[in-house]
Amino acid sequence: MNYLNLDEEKVLPVVIELNTLLADYHLYYQKLRNYHWNIVGRNFFDLHEKFEELYTDARVKIDEIAERVLTLRYHPMSNLSSYLETSSIEETTKILNDNEMVEDLLKAHAILIKQMGNVVAEADKIEDEGTIDLIGAYIRELEKSSWMLDAWTKTTTDTLKRSVPA
Repeated sequence: MNYLNLDEEKVLPVVIELNTLLADYHLYYQKLRNYHWNIVGRNFFDLHEKFEELYTDARVKIDEIAERVLTLRYHPMSNLSSYLETSSIEETTKILNDNEMVEDLLKAHAILIKQMGNVVAEADKIEDEGTIDLIGAYIRELEKSSWMLDAWTKTTTDTLKRSVPA
């Protein structure tokens, strides 16, 4: 692993966390496909399009995470039973309404962001800047998507905290 300037013996904890994130992303991706296919009601057009945007992004991230594991010279987790066993994100087993779907996605986002933090913490221990850079960008993007979905759940009378006195 000289081309990465990383100690090969210390990489395994990063790979384990990346594989957990990979499993989480697979469950998240399938959840998004489910919601994209099953959304109905007044918010159909907005959420159908948003869910497609999110699952397209998740599909790219799944590939990038797996390729990072390969870059670190390990095989990525690659079967559904392992994803189901490893992921902290649970399958959606019933049809939800639009509000429930968005709330469930926000819960999944919290799990993903926490797992990304675990990846970064392990990568930081071995100065794995490539993994830190990759996952740091994911955190920023997912936080923004979370804010947008959370804003969707609000009413026009909801307010944010003030950063300066009124």
